[in-house]
Amino acid sequence: MQQGSSHTSRTAAPHRVVVIVDENSNPFELGCATEVFGLRRPELGRDLYDFRLCSPQPRTPMRDGFFTLTAVAGLEAAETADTLIVPNRPDVDAPRRPAVLEAVRRAHARGARLVGFCSGAFTLAEAGVLDGRRATAHWQWADAFRARFPAVRLEPDVLFVDDGDILTAAGSAAALDLGLHIVRRDHGAEVANSVSRRLVFAAHRDGGQRQFVERPVPDVPDESLAPVLAWAQQRLDRPLTVAGLAARAAVSPATLHRRFRAQLGTTPLAWLTAERLTLACRLIELGETRLEVVARRSGLGTAANLRAVMRRGTGLTPLAYRRRFGPAAP
Repeated sequence: MQQGSSHTSRTAAPHRVVVIVDENSNPFELGCATEVFGLRRPELGRDLYDFRLCSPQPRTPMRDGFFTLTAVAGLEAAETADTLIVPNRPDVDAPRRPAVLEAVRRAHARGARLVGFCSGAFTLAEAGVLDGRRATAHWQWADAFRARFPAVRLEPDVLFVDDGDILTAAGSAAALDLGLHIVRRDHGAEVANSVSRRLVFAAHRDGGQRQFVERPVPDVPDESLAPVLAWAQQRLDRPLTVAGLAARAAVSPATLHRRFRAQLGTTPLAWLTAERLTLACRLIELGETRLEVVARRSGLGTAANLRAVMRRGTGLTPLAYRRRFGPAAP
């Protein structure tokens, strides 16, 4: 999880997220944006975002004519966005409206954060803001994307890419992963965990995980990793090794590695590190100031290793993370 510059201040007005909806946009990704950024959060005691929809036309037919969107702001609302989510649609060959592309360029020029869900990467690339940048898109459009936009550094087999001020998600469900990643980046792990609980969705799937993982119907006995994952999550403060996880699952380390790749799209060691990082972040947010205690309770061992893992995973030192997300933050 790469963490860029702060886009949210607890002393300022809520960060404004604006979604551009254009003709034939996908309803699912619009729903994901609304669920993550648009709902009120009384359980948190504050609103995380000021959420707006806008469209270049008064009536916007959604994908395949499922319904028509009306009574939203005009495209001028994009001019006030701190984060602008660009439109996507299944017809990736049809050119985007010039007015939409120009709105994306202006937002980028003034420093707004840009987000593309699924085929939204095509909108960003067509606007010219992705040249030389990292991005992802749905695997089925990877060849078409590369052919049209060779200057973009496409990563076709990941869930999402955080390239600082431009973020892209690969497909429909990955929009939720990226949305929660943005919440975590803006408000910390504890708030993101609260949002994920309300969504009844996994709190953290790392962006580098594979888009498509094999999930065969298991033979008896069930080969689900759920029992060993739950067991490990309750013991993150203890020494845990791949061999130990394999023994708990009653399989060889090689078999455990294959099951992690097939079911989670990652490795056992990468999963353990991500879980420990999330726990460390939550401990800091809840007020623990002693780095040695955070390192020990999260299983990261030493303060030096905690610093290295946090900087690699969040882009922040533990001190900077506490200043931004800890209980003493403004």
